[in-house]
Amino acid sequence: MPSFDIVSEVNEVEVRNAVDQTNKEVSTRFDFKGSDARVEQAEKILTVFSDNEFQLDQVKDILRAKLAKRNVDVRCLDEGKVEKVSGNKVKQAITVKVGVETELAKKIVKLIKDSKLKVQASIQGDAVRVSGAKRDILQDTIALVRKDITEFPLQYQNFRD
Repeated sequence: MPSFDIVSEVNEVEVRNAVDQTNKEVSTRFDFKGSDARVEQAEKILTVFSDNEFQLDQVKDILRAKLAKRNVDVRCLDEGKVEKVSGNKVKQAITVKVGVETELAKKIVKLIKDSKLKVQASIQGDAVRVSGAKRDILQDTIALVRKDITEFPLQYQNFRD
């Protein structure tokens, strides 16, 4: 029975490269001279440091541009609160979301069931498995999900006959 998985993954190597490029650009830019602006990465959490909120926004813009150049979808970034560190210095944690969250998975399953396509959708951990009788129906399902779910980056993998 043909099937495929709906997942949300991020290439961690590309994220690391984007963080390195961001730090390199920030260290060479004139408007950041003498400031403590940088991005640190720990697993799936990026922490942006800067001297003030204006510079923090600039560093985040540079980071988003570098991620976009490396084909990492910026919709997977979840920004936390801006925290004061010491004096005027601020930091912000940005989480890189990986995997289809339960709420979104339920929304995808409901969307597929309401579409009256002859496929079965089931939640498998942090992925949604869709199986059906024919390839064409599965391709219609992919098109339907692509059209309706736009707030989160999704990939369609493991297509089997």
